[in-house]
Amino acid sequence: MNQSPVKIFAPIKIFVPIDAAALSVGAEGVAQAILREAQARGVAIELVRNGSRGMLWLEPLVEVETAEGRIAYGPVAARDVAALFEAGFQSGGAHALRLGVTEELDWTKRQQRLTFARIGVTDPLSLADYRAHGGLAGLETALTLASSEIVETVKASGLRGRGGAGFPTGIKWKTVHDAQAEQKYIVCNADEGDSGTFADRMLMEGDPFLLIEGMAIAAVAVGATKGFIYLRSEYPHAHRTLQRAILKAENGGILGDSVLGSGHAFHLEVRLGAGAYICGEETSLLESLEGKRALVRAKPPLPALQGLFGKPTVVNNVLSFAAVPWILQHGAKAYADYGMGRSRGTLPVQLGGNVRRGGLIELAFGISLREIIEDMGGGTLSGRPIRAVQVGGPLGAYLTAGQLDVAMDYEALASMKAMLGHGGIVVFDDTVDMARQARFAFAFCAKESCGKCTPCRIGAVRGVEVMDRIIAGTERPKNMAVLRDLNRLMTDASLCAMGGLTPMPVMSALNHFSEDFDRPLPALAAE
Repeated sequence: MNQSPVKIFAPIKIFVPIDAAALSVGAEGVAQAILREAQARGVAIELVRNGSRGMLWLEPLVEVETAEGRIAYGPVAARDVAALFEAGFQSGGAHALRLGVTEELDWTKRQQRLTFARIGVTDPLSLADYRAHGGLAGLETALTLASSEIVETVKASGLRGRGGAGFPTGIKWKTVHDAQAEQKYIVCNADEGDSGTFADRMLMEGDPFLLIEGMAIAAVAVGATKGFIYLRSEYPHAHRTLQRAILKAENGGILGDSVLGSGHAFHLEVRLGAGAYICGEETSLLESLEGKRALVRAKPPLPALQGLFGKPTVVNNVLSFAAVPWILQHGAKAYADYGMGRSRGTLPVQLGGNVRRGGLIELAFGISLREIIEDMGGGTLSGRPIRAVQVGGPLGAYLTAGQLDVAMDYEALASMKAMLGHGGIVVFDDTVDMARQARFAFAFCAKESCGKCTPCRIGAVRGVEVMDRIIAGTERPKNMAVLRDLNRLMTDASLCAMGGLTPMPVMSALNHFSEDFDRPLPALAAE
């Protein structure tokens, strides 16, 4: 007697982000509602808590795995879940929130995702998922090469520091590689403090093994055995994720006394900062890591030669380390084929402010600011005209609506007296008061300065006072002259970029939006 084979139905995979941005708009409630509704309906599901795809205006973005591909729905609220099941969303059914196949959405298709290829796709804390999607291929390749070959590969790729300064990563690694010392360190600057930036956080929460792999490759390349991730305290979700990922990496043989059985030791730990913006400056960060007050060090000596505890140290940003595994896996030329000029590879752009579709976009260098803001971002959320765009964080220049055709490229922006920084873009419409934005730059510096050098410590305070007099209409011509002189002093004499770059937003506001510095005062009311 023939028996029919028993059919085994795999549970339906449903993805709900655990990224902090998604959690802030109710993703946890959505996840719990999906579990309850599936149980009530007898639907077998596997709920995967993935990272964010970067389409922040659609969060919480729920995806369902189907034969057609992963189908996206969003933004989903907990109250929508019952209706979604009723519409058969668990099999990709039609619903007002159905967006289509995630990979086919315009926002997704237009990107070149190298560093962020896995984020939103995998379970961030599944090492098996990480390996299944190409993880550790870069480290495995690195372990077949001589340390000098790893360094040369990174140099040939054209990778530059993604933290803001844009210094060639390979040159920094070579300096540490060539230094003679019994102890060397790898330090990741994860103190992401610039306004409008969140790429580091998204990566640490959405693909933490990538950062670990990148740092392990750096350790093998330069001969370091100890690493630290210096994380800002405002990122508790990233902190928990990194701690768990490091433990899994140790248990999986990626970290420890023998990286993937190579005999090369590399131990990694996370250290929390205490909320100081100045710790984004590498020497201040090192002082903090050593348990001291976070004061900026004079250079030379360079951290590559005398860094943490006086030893040769690689200090790179999260995105710099995270770019390295792809380079080792696919080759320096494959990475350098993206981009333009001296800006090679891809840049994770963070689009925020008064914009309709904000989020993270990874694109090759060379796309224009206008394409990012108008095509990808959909223009202003308010519907009003764009007046100013700040690129590169709170110390970056303000560009006008007429300058938006500039390429996202280190040199192109520098030629306009602007900077790329960490890739943050903040959009303002025509209601912005640029004189008050200039004042904010000084106020920010006054609050966040480490206080070590007089031009920054005192100059920023004087800057706020001068701006207050200009805004109040007090002897404007004289105070404008003082303002320009003060900006020159801070630029030329400050010890680090905190004071040295504060004049950049101020002068760009003054030069491009001078009318805001000379507005007539409101008439006094008649008695």
